[in-house]
Amino acid sequence: MSIGDVIQTFRKEQGLTQEEFAEQILIDRSSVAKVENGKRQAQKHFMKQVADTFDEPRLYLAVQEEVTGGASVPYLDNADLHRAATHFKSIEEAEEALMAMRSAPISKKREQLTVADQELMKAMIIECVEAITALTHHVMVLCKEYAISYLGIWKQHRAELRAKKYMK
Repeated sequence: MSIGDVIQTFRKEQGLTQEEFAEQILIDRSSVAKVENGKRQAQKHFMKQVADTFDEPRLYLAVQEEVTGGASVPYLDNADLHRAATHFKSIEEAEEALMAMRSAPISKKREQLTVADQELMKAMIIECVEAITALTHHVMVLCKEYAISYLGIWKQHRAELRAKKYMK
């Protein structure tokens, strides 16, 4: 799904016209229409304004996908996104990732890996990405369900990482 498709779907779910949507994000209606119809690529300012205005996790994922070309968590638009379903799926995926991490030959340097070792490493990475995807959706669902700012959670997390000197 392109970012234009995601924005259009979200806008319609909110019951907003393009004009009303544009007014909220402080951008002209024709820009919204062009992005939604794929006639114009969404600019960074446009994407940030949309995501920040609505604090909608799905929009943040769409922006990440647009900017990275797909090196990001995809939005699971065909999954059960009830809080209990995402909770149990996250636990399952985290446990699978932990099992894969425990069996990965992490103490070996790259040149020491056999073909079988390389497959174990790749399998572990895939399991970790699956856990990241499940956990991201769980956080998204909980933020939306309990009216907690998704952006606020990430800002708090970054502040904690800086306080621990993991970031500058």
